[in-house]
Amino acid sequence: MGGDMLAGTNFVDALKIFENDPDTGGIILVGEVGGTAELDAAEWIADYNRRCANPKPIMALVAGMQAPRGRVMGHAGAWAAPGEPDARKKYKALESAGAVMVHHPENFGEKMKGLLSKNTSRFGTTSTSTPLSHRRGFHTRRQLSPTSYHRRLSLTQVRTLYVTQFQALDMLKEKSIPVNEMTASPDDISISVTIDRTALSPCVIASPSPNPDEGSYARKFPFDYASASVKEAPFINAIVSHLHLSGTSQAHAALASLIDSVWQIFKEKEAFLLETRVNVSPEGKLEVRGARFGFDDAAFRSSGRHGDVHRLRDKAEEVWEEVEAEKDGIVYVKLAGGGSIGTLVNGAGLAMNTVDALTLHGGHCANFLDTGGKATSETVKSSFRIISSDARVKAIFVNIFGGLTRCDMIAEGIIMAFRDLGMEVPVVVRLRGTNEEIGQKMIADSGLRLHAFDSFENAAKKVVSLAGGA
Repeated sequence: MGGDMLAGTNFVDALKIFENDPDTGGIILVGEVGGTAELDAAEWIADYNRRCANPKPIMALVAGMQAPRGRVMGHAGAWAAPGEPDARKKYKALESAGAVMVHHPENFGEKMKGLLSKNTSRFGTTSTSTPLSHRRGFHTRRQLSPTSYHRRLSLTQVRTLYVTQFQALDMLKEKSIPVNEMTASPDDISISVTIDRTALSPCVIASPSPNPDEGSYARKFPFDYASASVKEAPFINAIVSHLHLSGTSQAHAALASLIDSVWQIFKEKEAFLLETRVNVSPEGKLEVRGARFGFDDAAFRSSGRHGDVHRLRDKAEEVWEEVEAEKDGIVYVKLAGGGSIGTLVNGAGLAMNTVDALTLHGGHCANFLDTGGKATSETVKSSFRIISSDARVKAIFVNIFGGLTRCDMIAEGIIMAFRDLGMEVPVVVRLRGTNEEIGQKMIADSGLRLHAFDSFENAAKKVVSLAGGA
């Protein structure tokens, strides 16, 4: 199970179903950066292992170990709000709870097979006399028509826009909030508005530290999305107490006004994260000294809403490769450091995990790239062009799972890129899924500097070696 089994459900909901399902012998959980659902799952798993004499084995993977803090990694949910746990903390929590952890999806099959073989007393045989066609499934399951299938593939990837600090401060000035741009001080506090994915509502994240990601100082205060104003909301007093502010009514009123103004911007502009760094003087005067405002462009792309915000964007100040990738619906994140491996993957979770796994094999990745489920020969060619423009890249790793994407089509794109772009760096390709044999044969017969594998382990070792890693 992944994090979005059905809208409105979470890992714990699914774990409870699997616990009581007689056909379920083992459970596999795939998490990623963003939110706290994996921590809730870890708490449930720890309790389950304590109260059950012969628990079903649970395996887990958490993608995003190498994800840059605060970046949206390929899809709307893959980002961490201020104070939220990173992927490493989630991994440790699940491991401590008793889940068997793996570093790549390829490891699930054999390891789970081994765990189930030790647990045969519970399940006897894994076969069942119930025909597959008679098994009960979720009532929401349906067949996609050719039209709806095509419509899904034509969706563009969603990106986000962070306006500059002075633009964010200007938005606050328009709400009559005192601002004074200054460097961070230990006396500053942090106030943010974002979405609480557990409560399924907006929330204020408050921290008595200017950096809510340090320590465990940040705390969430969820509230109703229908709130026209939060100035008089009961949680304001709880926030004041959490921030250890002085007892002056002026400080309380100023904080309530700031939170309400940030909430109004959040709602009016359809933001996903508004962060402010605030200083409150001993006399109770409040001023915002720093701000980072992030907006999802889905509203702008779909209907042109909030054009005033998106006109603030200056593409000349952004990373060239990321802007280029966006034109083709590709999500590209340039990673810092001396990474020598370029990555090309379909699917945000798999793309994050690929970077993580190659790092564990001793490699250093130069980028994250998600072609999306709609990857075509042309988007693969565009991906190669963007990746190879980075002079750090010494080898390219292609990791494709052929579900919506056909492996032979990906192979065609790879061969096309070599012929049309004059590729010089070696490419290691792992193809699994739909038409994988055809795709691998196309690469093997191409006569180009390509290396095809069906095993991630072997492919990873090869690309790390070619890139000059371990």
